[in-house]
Amino acid sequence: MMAPEHYFSSNALRRFFIYFALLVGLSLSGYNLFRATKLASFPIFYSVDFFSPLRYVSNAAPPPDSDETRLARVLKNAAMPNKTVILTTINEAWTSPNSIFDLFLESFRTGVGTQQFLNHLVVVALDQRAFSRCKDVHPHCFALSTEGVDFSQEAALLSAHYLKMMWRRIDFLRYVLEMGYNFVFTDADIMWFRNPFPHFFRDMDFQIACDQFFGNSTDVKRNKPNGGFNFVKSNNRSIEFYKFWYSSRERYPGLHDQTVFNRIKMHSFVTDIGLKMRFLDTAYFGGFCQPSKDLNKVCTMHANCCIGLESKVHDLRVMLEDWRRFLSFPPTLKRSKKSSWSVPQNCSLKSLRRRQNHTQDEDASRGHEHLSRVKY
Repeated sequence: MMAPEHYFSSNALRRFFIYFALLVGLSLSGYNLFRATKLASFPIFYSVDFFSPLRYVSNAAPPPDSDETRLARVLKNAAMPNKTVILTTINEAWTSPNSIFDLFLESFRTGVGTQQFLNHLVVVALDQRAFSRCKDVHPHCFALSTEGVDFSQEAALLSAHYLKMMWRRIDFLRYVLEMGYNFVFTDADIMWFRNPFPHFFRDMDFQIACDQFFGNSTDVKRNKPNGGFNFVKSNNRSIEFYKFWYSSRERYPGLHDQTVFNRIKMHSFVTDIGLKMRFLDTAYFGGFCQPSKDLNKVCTMHANCCIGLESKVHDLRVMLEDWRRFLSFPPTLKRSKKSSWSVPQNCSLKSLRRRQNHTQDEDASRGHEHLSRVKY
């Protein structure tokens, strides 16, 4: 028979564990309620299934000729062993012969150690002519159509047509993450000169290039991001962030996805979901806004801070010529030659100032509080 003092200790211990379990349960319930309330305060507007919203209701597999199935096949064929793909979007205006798309592909062929990445590049065509052109010159193409919208022509910056195209892109990227793929998204007006992966941060969910970089990759407030180049890992945090980003267009109607990113990058929601974010140094990921100064380091260069297709094409051609000239130098001269860009030329800083003024006037007219100023 158990001694009374042992019996008492056993009962007390049992009651302690019961109370402890109840306390933990209540704490978790309170946290979940708090988080649900937090999420409810910022409604999420996005398609549950990007291609077929009813599939989740019926629990049926997508048909073999569906867009969803075609995308899955293209991503699988292009993916690296760790399920990472490189994505870009194009339309007819950017795919005419000797235009931006040709220059984009040429940069991979002339870059140092970049040609291999063409095997992992998925080109997302926003119209049928762009898709046909892609199929002529590249193995991994996907046609992303939008019912009732023609994305084939050059879209004026911040026009309603342009904004639809940009937000369509954000929602598409969210869907790719939900399919389990990491991605490097790159605008087609970005030239690839070196392998960027050694210069990405380890264990980060979301990394983004900058129009202006102020020396600290964690400086959310001062760095001026550019949505044309980012590296995103597929996980719950990044998926929730892309849902939040896409839904934020409802809170900031008429604004570019990049401007909206600047508004939400310090939002408490981003902290609550634990998103690990970094900003990429323009020494490696430069552009016309803030060029990479050392051609021994540069990985990518973006024709940002530039308005107009003709101006972009002209300056990108000059940029590629600068790069080829640099590659022709003997090693000793390469190491001593820090900068030899001849651009921007047609993409002058005057266009940037005009765009800044326009953006400031646009924001002021809406009466929005500025968290930061973004350059295009």
